[in-house]
Amino acid sequence: MSQPLSRITFARVGQTASSPPRTGLSQKEKAAVIVRLLLAEGVAPPLASLPEHMQAALTEQIAAMRLVDRTTLAQVVEEFVNELEQVGLAFPGGIEAALQALDGHISAQAASRLRRLAGASGKVDPWERIVPLPVDRLLPLLEAESTEVAAVLLSKLPVARAADLLGRLPGDRARRVAHAMALTGNINPETVRRIGLALAAQIEAEPVKAFETGPEARVGAILNVAPAATRAVVLEGLEADDAAFAAKVKKAIFTFAHIPARLQGRDVARVVRAVDQAVLVTALAGATEPGDRAAADHILANMSQRLAQALREEMAERGRIRPRDAEDAQAAVVDAIRTLEAQGEIALRQDEDED
Repeated sequence: MSQPLSRITFARVGQTASSPPRTGLSQKEKAAVIVRLLLAEGVAPPLASLPEHMQAALTEQIAAMRLVDRTTLAQVVEEFVNELEQVGLAFPGGIEAALQALDGHISAQAASRLRRLAGASGKVDPWERIVPLPVDRLLPLLEAESTEVAAVLLSKLPVARAADLLGRLPGDRARRVAHAMALTGNINPETVRRIGLALAAQIEAEPVKAFETGPEARVGAILNVAPAATRAVVLEGLEADDAAFAAKVKKAIFTFAHIPARLQGRDVARVVRAVDQAVLVTALAGATEPGDRAAADHILANMSQRLAQALREEMAERGRIRPRDAEDAQAAVVDAIRTLEAQGEIALRQDEDED
């Protein structure tokens, strides 16, 4: 069902007509007729997104009605379609959807304040704010909260994301949280909502950061595309000044030489398709350092032998590659890998000893 259709159908529940309807039905009865018709046609209207009092009013109205003749049904549908055709603009439903639509146009402080007010007033489901958050944002909550709260949090997440989070917990902690999930079968919905409110309050209480990523990630991103000589000098200086920070930066760096340790063989084909073949040939032919050569071998070994042979032939024809051209091409391959990872197309291995 389209968003405008659901808006008109359900927003009218509980309203009173400004003038007598020609069908003789009230606005509540018309809404009940439309909903009943949709259900009969196999359409699943998003009734759960309505406020509870509107769900209750609609249910009571449907329960109170018996039969509607064909003429009346046709009139109600015609009136509904006419109103639908008059819709020129549909607004997002709920404060969370509105904030998503305005993302980047209002300050983070204003958005946080609106979320807190909406949560305190009971107008929104706090889980609508929590569930879409990235795993890295949810993990600290999972680690800090009690086993029971962690179990509720995992129960509200999609299975794949819950499994990802559970896998990041220490073994004993993961076992206890998994066991606690077995005890959530009879938990009261209001309790779940209050847990959601408490977690959402923690999220909104976090200070707004000027940068979305940590300093080690920002330095690592810069060094990813910096020349190898510059990268080596900077890392050497960081190790001398702050060994702990240097270690974090090393983990954030992902260069062409890291491909064998981080890129799984089954994902090589996706990367190859995402890179222009001429650029790929330049990157592979220019891989002269031992680490880069291993990366080139890893790529060639995990594609079809036919394509690998064709690439080797092109590499032989290219002859000597200028170091700068090789670095640019290898950076393009790394950028393609990072893009595919961000899109969820591939998952890089997290090897603590990769460097």
